[in-house]
Amino acid sequence: MLPQSGMTMEWEYDMGDSWAHDIVVQAVAPADPGARQPRCTDGSGACPPEDCGGVWGYAELVGAVGDSGHPRHGEAVEILGEGYDPSYFRPPERRRG
Repeated sequence: MLPQSGMTMEWEYDMGDSWAHDIVVQAVAPADPGARQPRCTDGSGACPPEDCGGVWGYAELVGAVGDSGHPRHGEAVEILGEGYDPSYFRPPERRRG
């Protein structure tokens, strides 16, 4: 698929919301037989919730969660949680457990 460092691809997730991801291979190492493959080891930004309306819907939720006067503030807190930080990234393996 992407066997060499520096190779890139674009991946679109959720055709309805059109989440486009740029994937860049930073390094290629021998497979760890004890690890799930492939795996994400780094990235940026928090994972948006499913079916939030794509980039524009997510931006509105992030704005609403940080603005107690926003008409959708309560809904945004319910969906994202109080104190949601859109810049916080955690690889999927670290979310479990």
